[in-house]
Amino acid sequence: MTKQKLEGISFFEKNLTVWVVLCMIGGVLIGKFLPAIPATLSKFEYANVSIPIAVLIWLMIYPMMMKVDFTSIRNLKKNPEGLYITWIVNWLIKPFTMFGIAAFFFYVVFSPFIPPDLAKEYLAGAVILGAAPCTAMVFVWSHLTRGNPAYTVVQVATNDLIILIAFTPIVALLLGIGGISIPWATLFLSVFLFVVIPLAGGIFTRTWMLKNKGEEYFNKEFLPKFNNITIVGLLLTLVLIFSFQGDVILSNPFHIVLIAIPLIIQTIFIFFLAYIGCLKCRMSHDIAAPAGMIGASNFFELAVAVAITLFGAASPVVLVTIVGVLVEVPLMLALVKYANRTRGWFPAAKA
Repeated sequence: MTKQKLEGISFFEKNLTVWVVLCMIGGVLIGKFLPAIPATLSKFEYANVSIPIAVLIWLMIYPMMMKVDFTSIRNLKKNPEGLYITWIVNWLIKPFTMFGIAAFFFYVVFSPFIPPDLAKEYLAGAVILGAAPCTAMVFVWSHLTRGNPAYTVVQVATNDLIILIAFTPIVALLLGIGGISIPWATLFLSVFLFVVIPLAGGIFTRTWMLKNKGEEYFNKEFLPKFNNITIVGLLLTLVLIFSFQGDVILSNPFHIVLIAIPLIIQTIFIFFLAYIGCLKCRMSHDIAAPAGMIGASNFFELAVAVAITLFGAASPVVLVTIVGVLVEVPLMLALVKYANRTRGWFPAAKA
């Protein structure tokens, strides 16, 4: 991948896997040698929600929501086929294939290594991850594949609105099929805390800034101020989570590899499903590539938040969502490279 093609991704984003590994090591060491820190932080909890982690997750999600222009939804009638593929893959296929692939590996292929009770928890994490298609990083992947930026905004905006309606029932359904009972009230609370509140805050901030400061100031000066805050929020969240996860990781280090395998297979499968679907529908590459990326990548910030709210920061369920962070960036960069190499398969973009 050339240097020019990496202009849309920051140093921290490009090396996110490295930072996750370092946070994993740092968090585990804190949990092992400074257990008073996670023990103290675990006391700051309300309605099964860790207040410190909730604050950090808001720091991650709120800037993402400010980037989404929901007024773009009025352009739904322009090339709707790409949106149809995005919606079908993200909401009618992806959560269910994630359930099937994860269940097959955790219960069948890896049964000699993973006991049934732990496999059930890993499956829950995979379900939560699979039901949360990407929001923020799609803009990066779209830029790297020279996607249509206006169309990508519409894809992301509609996806965020569908999350409000579809995420809770899909997660509840699949967890129920997997034999995992969860309180609906807690699931609704997690969506309200980590989707509705930052979404409303992002819309309000974007509207106010555009009205009072203008679009150029908002995009070139205001939004960039939050780039490092988002990354710092993510990394500090991971350190806290891994400080709670120390015993789980130290007792099952090989499980991180086992968890990564079905997640990687699911990501590649979903990418090609959307990407080839767009090819068969004769769509241009600048629509097809982002459509493949938005399904393949995950809104892992939301997945982590929901997993923590439902099962607690020390749960193996949360570990699965963290492994999703670990594998996503290098895998998505590989898919970006593939998409750029196959640009010639697609017809020219419409003027």
